[in-house]
Amino acid sequence: MQGTRLDTARIRAARRVIDPVFLDTPLYRCEALEPGLGCAVSVKLETANPVRSFKARGTEVITSLLAEHGAPAVVCASAGNLGQALAWSGRVRGLDVTVVASRFATAAKLDRIRALGARLELVDGDHELAREQAVAIAHRDGIRLVEDSLDIETCEGAATIGLELVGTAPSFDTVLVALGGGALATGMGHVVKALAPEVEVICVQPLGAPAMTHSWRGRRVVTTDSADTIADGVAGRRPIPAVLDDLLLVADDAVLVREESIIAGMRMLLHHAGLVVEPSAALGIAAILEDRDRFAGRHVVTIVCGGNVDVDAYHRWVGAAPVRRS
Repeated sequence: MQGTRLDTARIRAARRVIDPVFLDTPLYRCEALEPGLGCAVSVKLETANPVRSFKARGTEVITSLLAEHGAPAVVCASAGNLGQALAWSGRVRGLDVTVVASRFATAAKLDRIRALGARLELVDGDHELAREQAVAIAHRDGIRLVEDSLDIETCEGAATIGLELVGTAPSFDTVLVALGGGALATGMGHVVKALAPEVEVICVQPLGAPAMTHSWRGRRVVTTDSADTIADGVAGRRPIPAVLDDLLLVADDAVLVREESIIAGMRMLLHHAGLVVEPSAALGIAAILEDRDRFAGRHVVTIVCGGNVDVDAYHRWVGAAPVRRS
């Protein structure tokens, strides 16, 4: 794929430094979902690993490079999943890890960051304020700042999912990818368009956090004053220009979905696939629910990208109205 910041050779090389526990995640057709969605559906399960999200594919690459060069410490801002992944990868390689997060982030994610040995700093604001604080810490302490989606390693680590997908999947014609900062979407999109260009790459974002989708549609960075969605993992407000440039080259479409569709997607994944997922991981299913005619007759792959969810909140969402069984 020409023109993006990503490089397919580097993506292939990334597999050699990523712990195998994060690689070759389950990919299977889930026929139980299909009657309710009206299309063939395969899931790529990125929750079956020690941090329960895809993020460690990128942090493994970053921390390997840092350890190789003798770096002592690293810092990032995170809504929760990146922080867990960096804490896990950094601990393995002897790095001191600091994670800056909103104190309003999902408690289960914050608890796990602490449990993995990272120093956690909380800010009284959203992810964008956490990002500003992480930048200040990096400058103050002279340590590496990991910026999700901007740092190419986060995108190329995520792109290894695409290698597995196009290398092992049966014939499919659409891939649905959660869109937040853009690491997963640009990584997946780069590989799919390079190796299976006929496959449609559709990015999915919550209606309550639409900044990157509006930016993709307008072909320029569009920021929002706030984000209001249960899908905290994709609730950014300020797209990164370089990431948008990549996304414009690899995404065929970007769609917005309602909160009730996200919840319905989580419910379907529980009842018909036995999967407990966080809201961001249900965005692909939500997109099908909102536009069944578009996907009718297709074979769709959706990336189940994370399973870190607050148990009480999950029960409030998913337990509200059980899916009618066929």
